[in-house]
Formats: sequence, structure tokens, C-alpha cells
Amino acid sequence: MKKTLSVVYGVGAYVLFLGAFLYMIAFYLNLGPSPIAGPASLLPLAAGAIDVGLIALFGLQHSIMARPGFKRRWTRIIPQHLERSTYVLIAALLVILIVAGWQPIEGDLWKVTGVWTIALLSAIAALGWLMIPLCSFLTDHFELFGLRQVAEYAFGWEQAKAEFKQRALYKKVRHPMMLGFLVAFWAAPYMTVSHLLFAVTMSAYILVGIHFEERDLARKHGQAYRDYQARVPKLLPIPSTEGATLAPETTRTN
Repeated sequence: MKKTLSVVYGVGAYVLFLGAFLYMIAFYLNLGPSPIAGPASLLPLAAGAIDVGLIALFGLQHSIMARPGFKRRWTRIIPQHLERSTYVLIAALLVILIVAGWQPIEGDLWKVTGVWTIALLSAIAALGWLMIPLCSFLTDHFELFGLRQVAEYAFGWEQAKAEFKQRALYKKVRHPMMLGFLVAFWAAPYMTVSHLLFAVTMSAYILVGIHFEERDLARKHGQAYRDYQARVPKLLPIPSTEGATLAPETTRTN
């Protein structure tokens, strides 16, 4: 019975997250029941404070719950095989909270009118959204969303060992999934004040989150990840400035 409930819990968290992700895309595209831009019901300062608070809550959950130290303490309460699914479930609920609780701020920054320019920017943004799920499959999609862990528990499979993978886009930038988010946020043919606030705060969170994630990855994978940092740029597919700093250390240890 526990195994069955674990699978139901893991699959439910996964499905909810997929729904929340699509809900956020519709929100940012100003579609659906909760568009990002619209008539304002609060003064800009009050609305902005609520919006920033919602994203800060999401960012804190992501940053704190992803840290190894928190996971060690958290799994004294939550079973190890449900730790990731619980993380995914809470993240999905917070995405829904952001979308449902967002307070629009009136004002347009730019609105592209040319048909071909709109089509180009929309295609670039769509590519950004598409990169996000695609990149999850380039590492381990099912482990990332907790499905592998509940399957290993339910079916008695041997626990998969963490591997350091460098496939496809990960050979060009270290965080292509985060790059996908940034492209989707900023390649906007229509940018309102609400869009800008969301894009700026989420971009700031992404940069902060990458800093802590890289620190954990370097501790986990050691020299292999430091060599990877030296070879591959963080977000933009241009020569890494970090490589010049890390390369001498890599040479000495090898």
C-alpha cells in the first residue's frame, strides 16, 4: 500500500507541475483567466510589493529546499524517495500562487507592430519555452521530477548513481534550461510594466540560484565540474571568462 501511494504521490506532483508550467506560460503570454497584464486594482507600489513577495517566496523555496544540508534534515521527516516529489509539489503550488495572486501594474514599455518582427520574437520566445523541458531530458528528466525515486522504491529497482552528463546543449552552456527561461522572458513582442517586473525578478532569482547550484555541483562532482566550468560558459555560448581563472588550477591538479 505504501508503494502504491508513493507512486500516486510522485505522479500527482509531476502532473501538477506540468499543469503549473503551462499555466505560467499562458499567464506570461497574457492568456487565460489570470493574465499578467490588465486593469490594476492596487496602487503600483502595493502591487509591486505583492508581486515581488510572491516571486521571493518561490525563490526561497527553490534555493533552500535544493541545498544538501536542508535535504539531510528534511528527509528525517519526509521519506528519501519522496523528497524530490515533495519539492516538485511545493514548487508547483507556488507557481500557481504567483499566477493567481499576481497584481497587474498598468503601463506599456514596448509593443512591436511589424508582422515579421512579431513572428520572429514569438518564435524565439517559443524556442526558449521549448528548451526548458528539452534540457530536462538531456540530463535525467525522471530523476529531476522525482519519478525515478518513487519507481525505485515501489518496484525495488537499484538506486541509480548520480552521473555528471554533458550532452548536446550542455556542451555549449552549463545552464541551458535557465537560458531557456531568460530567452522566453525577454524575447517579448509586447512588454508591459508587469512583464518587466516579472522578467527582472525571475532573472535575478535565476542568477542567484545558479550561483548556489554551481557551488553544490562543484562539491558533489569535484574536479570534473571545475574542469567543466573552465571549458563551458555559464549562460551565453561565448568564451567563458571563468575558464581563464580556473584553468591554471586545473593544470596543477592534473
